[in-house]
Amino acid sequence: MKSSYDIIRRPVITERSMADIENKKYVFEVMPGSTKPEIKKAIEEIFKVKVDKITTMNIKGKVKQTGRYPEGRRPKRKKAMVTLSPDSKGLDFFEGMV
Repeated sequence: MKSSYDIIRRPVITERSMADIENKKYVFEVMPGSTKPEIKKAIEEIFKVKVDKITTMNIKGKVKQTGRYPEGRRPKRKKAMVTLSPDSKGLDFFEGMV
């Protein structure tokens, strides 16, 4: 059984994701095999908020050169854009960053 902390790996902090915080949209890197209901349950359990919508995207790993011939690959990952309901409070984790 996966715990909520196994599903949500880390927040994604970029200029674009920080601009969406005003609209109560947050971006997280999640476990690749997780589903939208699992992500919703994990966010609600960890942060004690109500989730309105979740959008997920799978990102392929880029091919990188690590010398002359041994070609490497960055790991694939999955991102989840979480929109909170209008009556929900914002996430305290992001308050000092904006």
